[in-house]
Amino acid sequence: MKKNAIIGCLTLLLFTIACGEAGTSSSSNNKEPETPPATAASDERGIGKFTKVDVGTSLDVTMADAGIKVYEMKCASCHKLTGEKLVGPGWQGVTSRRKAEWIMNFVTNTEEMLNRDAEAQAQLEICLVRMPNQNLTDADARHVYEYMRKNDGVK
Repeated sequence: MKKNAIIGCLTLLLFTIACGEAGTSSSSNNKEPETPPATAASDERGIGKFTKVDVGTSLDVTMADAGIKVYEMKCASCHKLTGEKLVGPGWQGVTSRRKAEWIMNFVTNTEEMLNRDAEAQAQLEICLVRMPNQNLTDADARHVYEYMRKNDGVK
């Protein structure tokens, strides 16, 4: 009985030390980046290479179909197609809240957006989890955006 109590105390002590060290190292990794401070969403385009995305009034079905495949492979585990939050925010209505440039910059330049874009930082405060870089190509980003439009009812 005494041996079990000692083992339990040692296990608890090691767990506490390990968690304390993990918390210390993660807080040192969360230091402010050596980049300019957050901006006011860069005139709604976000931060990245996309400055003008030509989006037609009607849906590009071919792009949307390609976007479904990207969504299923890289997005569905964290994002629902409804307004409900899973790990990340739900996608319903996103194309009416954000411009194509902002969305495409976010999915292709995630770290920079989370570090410097005020809107991305506000979303991070709600979700509490940084979106990992999914290594989407520019074409993937455009396809996903078109799929988001389809999800929002664009025909």
